[in-house]
Amino acid sequence: MADGSARASIAADAPRALDEQALEAVPGVLGTIARERAADYAGARLPARLGRRARRASLADALRAPGLGVIAEVKRASPSRGVLADHDPVDLARSYAEAGAAAISVLTEHRHFGGRLEHLRSVADAVELPLLRKDFVVHPLQLVEARASGASAVLLIAAVLGQELAAYITFADALGLESLVEVHDAEELSRARRAGARILGVNNRDLRTLEIDLGLAPRLIARARGDGFDGLCVAESGYATRQELAAVRQLADGVLIGSSLAASIDPAGTLAALLSGEASAEPSGPAGAAASEEREP
Repeated sequence: MADGSARASIAADAPRALDEQALEAVPGVLGTIARERAADYAGARLPARLGRRARRASLADALRAPGLGVIAEVKRASPSRGVLADHDPVDLARSYAEAGAAAISVLTEHRHFGGRLEHLRSVADAVELPLLRKDFVVHPLQLVEARASGASAVLLIAAVLGQELAAYITFADALGLESLVEVHDAEELSRARRAGARILGVNNRDLRTLEIDLGLAPRLIARARGDGFDGLCVAESGYATRQELAAVRQLADGVLIGSSLAASIDPAGTLAALLSGEASAEPSGPAGAAASEEREP
């Protein structure tokens, strides 16, 4: 099922869907949202075949460029801050692209983040940058939807997918999608590497409690590099200033910035200020480690 292949069959390759019972052990806010998404997709069936799709720019390629690339996020709300701003998703994405974002993340979870799958489709039609579908993946249909809606990559959360993580990475790859595999501690980092992750996202935010520790991403990315990981690394959550990015600038290839941009009255200006000086910067990490920044999961 390579990207662009003609109507390939997918049912035999799909990983199992996680139901609410399977997700019962996932704690806190993360568990609540994951179980809600499981209920949303309960009984959903995969299409028998896939059609062709237009090729999309690669997230990995964007993160390998010199400097600390920014994955700028389209979202309207967050669990910790409530409603952020009522920006039009397309207008917001275009402003990010014009301000120099390396890629764009689009939230598609509706209860807590104000996202819709339609936002991803609309943004895909409007900009040429790599696109990440940001959601709480618990069902293979979510990957099929991402492909059909113009995504380059999908977010896979290690704490949610557990032992199914490798199967979801493999399925995403079969669909022609890249996987940004999100971790929050050393055990999840090890599991992600065993599962074959090539783009690691380290979330400073504990999705169980929503607390942030800006020291976490530098520690775990340094650990991954020290253990020989030569893929891309993304530092996620809690960044709002260039000073806060200093700790990951030489470790990571990029940063995902969410709430500090989406809540701004001038998102493009805020992004431009964060990016100032990056164009002439040296590559950030051994592979251009990707620091994903957002004030939310």
